[in-house]
Amino acid sequence: MGSAMFSVLLPIALALVMFGLGLTLAVGDFTRVLKYPKAAVVALVCQMIVLPVICLGLILLSGLDGVLAVGMMLLVASPGGTSANLFSHLAGGDVALNVTLTAINSVLAVFTLPLVVGLSMAGFLDGGASVGLQPAKFVQVFAIVLIPVVIGMAVRRRFTDWAERMRKPVKIGSAVVLVLVIAAAIAQESQTLLDNIGTLGPVALALSVLSLAIGYYVPRLFRVDRGQSIASAMEIGVHNATLAIAVAFSVLGDKAMAVPAGIYGVLMFFPAGIAAFLLSRNRESARV
Repeated sequence: MGSAMFSVLLPIALALVMFGLGLTLAVGDFTRVLKYPKAAVVALVCQMIVLPVICLGLILLSGLDGVLAVGMMLLVASPGGTSANLFSHLAGGDVALNVTLTAINSVLAVFTLPLVVGLSMAGFLDGGASVGLQPAKFVQVFAIVLIPVVIGMAVRRRFTDWAERMRKPVKIGSAVVLVLVIAAAIAQESQTLLDNIGTLGPVALALSVLSLAIGYYVPRLFRVDRGQSIASAMEIGVHNATLAIAVAFSVLGDKAMAVPAGIYGVLMFFPAGIAAFLLSRNRESARV
């Protein structure tokens, strides 16, 4: 009964989070990339290509396999989380770039997420080669990722003042939903968590730390300015665990596949918080 209720409530909760994201976006957030194309392109290449390769390496090094390996790849294929903007703000990042990257990532994830998951299933699951690439699954990802965002953007365009007033409540509500979804996902598969925490914990923590480091230092190597590099670090380093859990439960129908995202969702706050603290201190030092 609890599992069935969770399966029904989870897509609704995610839709509300994605609708809230849409309330913070405008068409200009997609076109703003023309203002600083290098920063956006470097960040997107890191997120779409470099991180899945890093995650695959971590999976192979740790010996993860089966649905847990696919769950890690599902997580890394998910776009930046709704907390990325907050961490970027605290660290002194270019939050406008965060908003732009979130907008673009949300669209790209509709296409890249089913592809990464499909290839992962082909590699890690017996006889699962076509599951992630079925048209019906693709449509479901489209529905839960993009449609609520588009509706939110339409509401913002029509009721701009109301959308602006809702910014703070939406952020708080999204954080609450994230905590509840992670807690529920872990509770649903507590035995899987206990059996694999020794492997999954270090992998999830390593992915978080490496994502933040790659997100910051790769743009710096390409001479992207510091504020934009911080924005990139937070966008790339804070994956959308809620979305990964929802896809695992609602689209792929596998509760165990949600466990990596649940563990990551808890652990990533520590590296992201430390990174934000250190980067903000460095910013203050630079001003002195």
